Amino acid sequence: MSAVRAHVIADLRERISSIEGNAVKKVGCLEFGVPEIDAVLPGGGLAHGALHEFAGGGAGTVDGAAAALFVAGIATRTTGPIVWCLTRPDLFFPALAQVGLKADRVIFVESDKEEDVLANMEEALAFGGLGAVVGEIVRLPMTASRRLQLAAEKTGTMALAVRRWRRQTEANDFGQPTASTTRWRVSVRPSEELPVPGVGRPRWFLELMRVKAGECAEFLVGACDDKGRIHLSGRSGDRSNTSAGSVHTA
Repeated sequence: MSAVRAHVIADLRERISSIEGNAVKKVGCLEFGVPEIDAVLPGGGLAHGALHEFAGGGAGTVDGAAAALFVAGIATRTTGPIVWCLTRPDLFFPALAQVGLKADRVIFVESDKEEDVLANMEEALAFGGLGAVVGEIVRLPMTASRRLQLAAEKTGTMALAVRRWRRQTEANDFGQPTASTTRWRVSVRPSEELPVPGVGRPRWFLELMRVKAGECAEFLVGACDDKGRIHLSGRSGDRSNTSAGSVHTA
């Protein structure tokens, strides 16, 4: 009986994966333009009409800023206005401009409570016609994430949730289940080495921690350029990565 049950469950999982894969093909994807990354994402990129989560690799502001810049780079490569929902107006806009996100494309929506941020995100997603809707939040309850996912599916707008921590204990919430299509963690690594004295292009360690109908992966990349694009980076000068065997590099 257990063998039959296992066979039925495996068949159901295969059908669900097929359905999710077909849904991604219909709505389309935003390619990273990096074959190694696009290959592990169903449809060959980040799905439009879906919720994606991002967080820094630790509770510090440096990794948190890297996650926000990664999201800004993704938003840059979409088409249409960007709605950015937040409770703390502390974004350094020159940094966003460096990854290609110009001021005339962004509509900031400031709220006092995180619950309002989630509500504003949902309303913006339902409006449609936007490149992406970004929301800075600490916690993302399952019910709220489902509402965002459904709202994104209806209009085909990409939802990007940036998980920002104020204290270490809040980072534990990132491990809780949500309805997001992908979940990423971004950590800062030493910049790329130059043949002459100077500071090279910043580098990030990207962890694809969850992806529907796909497998997890890790990448060492050069940070977003002024078009919002990343590229695979070599590991020279990187001594902080302890999982080098599974990292995709140039």
